[in-house]
Amino acid sequence: MDDIDIDLSPYSFVAGADEAGRGPLVGAVVAAAVILDNDRPIEGLNDSKKLTEKKRLSLAAEIQQKALAWSVVSVSADEIDRINILQASLLAMKRAVESLSVSADIALIDGNKCPDLACRTEAIVKGDSRVKAISAASILAKVERDQQMVQLHEQYPQYEFARHKGYPTRLHLELLQQHGPCPEHRKSFGPVKKLL
Repeated sequence: MDDIDIDLSPYSFVAGADEAGRGPLVGAVVAAAVILDNDRPIEGLNDSKKLTEKKRLSLAAEIQQKALAWSVVSVSADEIDRINILQASLLAMKRAVESLSVSADIALIDGNKCPDLACRTEAIVKGDSRVKAISAASILAKVERDQQMVQLHEQYPQYEFARHKGYPTRLHLELLQQHGPCPEHRKSFGPVKKLL
């Protein structure tokens, strides 16, 4: 892990940032930022998508306990519809880094684009499986996003959000067709737009 060509030694506070929920048709995009504590290592960090739900939950609790700083923020479906999903993802990561209780000296961002931040930023493709701080952020973002989907499921059980987490699965598309969009559906996304 941390196989990147950037010398991080000049930086005291290295933040990793990632988002969850770019692909779903419903709900917020969630981003997290984490500054890990080198003196309190966390075993088993990886891309959140490669971990079981149980493992993600136990790691999320450990990250919140051991990290120097962490934050999780959401950008709503309405904002996504207004500024598009890429801009909303970048905005969420910007807000997450800026919300940290410790100011980052450098922010390592998962993907190939960086939000506009006051500190140095570096985009790292597949960062969630290459950089521990980004993995930690991906886990916090995914756990929060999944919890939001379970809450949305309680509000709108007819869409079965707890099962597909808002992704455009066959089941979700069939239920969307059957019931029409709910207020939290992203109106700018193709399958939803078609039904409006």
